[in-house]
Amino acid sequence: MEQIVKEIAKLIHAKVIGNSSFLIKGVSSFDDAGSHDITFAIESKYLSDLQQTKAGAIIVPDTFKFDKYHCRNIIVLKTDNPKASFFKLVSLFHPEKIKSPCIHKNADIGYHVKFGKNPIVESNVFIGDNVKIGDNVHLMPGVYVGDNVFIGDNTLIKPNVTLMENTRIGNNVIIHSGTVIGSDGFGFTQDADTHEKIIHTGYVHIGNHVEIGACNTIDRGTLGMTIIGNGVKTDNLVHIAHNVKIGDNTLIVAQVGIAGSTRLGRNVIIAGKAGITGHVTIGDNCIVGPFAGVYSDVPENEIVSGIPHMPHGQWRKVVRIISRLPEMRKALFSFEKRLKNLENK
Repeated sequence: MEQIVKEIAKLIHAKVIGNSSFLIKGVSSFDDAGSHDITFAIESKYLSDLQQTKAGAIIVPDTFKFDKYHCRNIIVLKTDNPKASFFKLVSLFHPEKIKSPCIHKNADIGYHVKFGKNPIVESNVFIGDNVKIGDNVHLMPGVYVGDNVFIGDNTLIKPNVTLMENTRIGNNVIIHSGTVIGSDGFGFTQDADTHEKIIHTGYVHIGNHVEIGACNTIDRGTLGMTIIGNGVKTDNLVHIAHNVKIGDNTLIVAQVGIAGSTRLGRNVIIAGKAGITGHVTIGDNCIVGPFAGVYSDVPENEIVSGIPHMPHGQWRKVVRIISRLPEMRKALFSFEKRLKNLENK
């Protein structure tokens, strides 16, 4: 794929400073770009000296002030959103390979399965009974689809994903490799000295335009549903327990654990390695910081951090104190010793 700068500028609605007839042959990162690559920069440490990159062209914010010294030998394209513009070009230079609709001869397909238009079912896919699959669905090798599962239109299920029985998947969903959806929750009752398993009869409902990362586990409801709302995106290695409800457009970063029956509102961000206990509610537009331990409800529009969680500003003060604790302890002991000496006089 090759394209001249002028045509690229039209595609991303950019203003060109430099040679608009220059030929671009690829897209690359700021540090790794070659002389015929295009890249982008939004951070000041890169924008301060564009000569740090060997790229032939660079996309920058439209507020960037042109400097002939900093921009010598490099073509500048100014847009209102350089990152979005750049990744639009990534799709242009690396188009997705289109696979022809087919059902592989090694696929194991149960009774009363209904396919929509243009299905792609690859080798060693298992599909149980009474499954309904929408239009343009792609099941990659090793996918397991249990009985009574519904998969919406334009959905991509990557290799070795497990969809247990009764799972509901919406339209335009991507589920990455190794994820298990609809497994039993961690539910047991104690009877004398034994732990008796609770039978789980619920299921998982996933909305539209959701992307689930690799090796996620999303447990079915004990009774009723575990719900993942529209537009939710999860990173790799996320665990969502039984009967959790996650609001629309929430982002969940890697290694987050959410215990059973917790409610997350809309537009929530959960940062990496945060842990959320069961039966709590986190309101709309909240941010939970990395490594946080959430043990009670969080009102909407709050930013919380720390263990146990607290307002982010308070946690920042706590962090500053933590590194001084040995020194403060030493000073406290010294003060106590002096006080005792004064009392004994």
